Amino acid sequence: MRAWVVERPAPVAEGPLRRADREVPSPGPGELLVRVLACGVCRTDLHVAEGDLPVHVPGVTPGHEIVGRVESAGPGCLHGPGDRVGVAWLRGTCGACRFCRRGAENLCPSSVYTGWDAHGGYAEYALAVDAYTYALPAELDDVRAAPLLCAGIIGYRALRRASPPPGGRLGIWGFGGSAHLAAQIALAEGADVHVFTRSPAARELARELGASWAGDSFDAAPAPLDSAIIFAPAGELVAAALERLDRGGTCAVAGIHLSDVPSLDYQRHLFQEREVRSVTANTRADGEEFLTLAARLDVAVTTHVYGLDDADRALADLAADRFTGAAVLVP
Repeated sequence: MRAWVVERPAPVAEGPLRRADREVPSPGPGELLVRVLACGVCRTDLHVAEGDLPVHVPGVTPGHEIVGRVESAGPGCLHGPGDRVGVAWLRGTCGACRFCRRGAENLCPSSVYTGWDAHGGYAEYALAVDAYTYALPAELDDVRAAPLLCAGIIGYRALRRASPPPGGRLGIWGFGGSAHLAAQIALAEGADVHVFTRSPAARELARELGASWAGDSFDAAPAPLDSAIIFAPAGELVAAALERLDRGGTCAVAGIHLSDVPSLDYQRHLFQEREVRSVTANTRADGEEFLTLAARLDVAVTTHVYGLDDADRALADLAADRFTGAAVLVP
């Protein structure tokens, strides 16, 4: 089968991805062999390729927003041949630690991830763990569903971590794959959304989706914000977001990787019970809730389709912010 591998983590301009021919794998107990119908291109893939995340599997195939059709199933699987499934970032947890037992499996110390700890969807086939796959709503076609499986789910968890009050003002920093999906959920729930991004095209998309205001990353907010989400992997935005929060506001940092956060001034950034929260992966419950909600609300997904053979170009375009929304690979 055709596949892409991270031959040597390096800046994307140096070509860390290379094409490879691999044997089609066979599923073991609890595993599914999935023929990839579509795979989203996520900023986490960029972190894997460029080495921001440490190497877990040399020569790993990235990709963790997979929509596929089950070709074969190992013993003990609920899904079977012909089923359409979604394969997301979270690939497995221990199920026994104190975090798993209390419903916080995203914090499991033994958690493993698609496209980092195991080969992912930049390929014609992928192995998935049956218990960590999703049945996809029929309303969501393959290309539209792919970005929902990480960008959407993580954005949804970030929104919940930001805890916007009913009808409150929500600030969003960065407006790519996750942000444009989370914004729609927030708007549907009655939030007043303000978007901060350096991209004029992204600001235009934000307004089209219903944001009441869109400006540059460091512009003054029209009014104090109740909540904030930072999707851009830039640590300097933490202070910018906190400075724009009202008393009691919460800032959620959604990325798996963030550049260094500069020093914060307690009185200016944190006093009056302002909070900073990180976001770590997601639980399966998050995914199930979000996918159901996305189908019911008919969430608009802005996608840019690339052929599998152009995966390296798609990742480079993501790094250079050459598109708004999300890129999706198709065979």
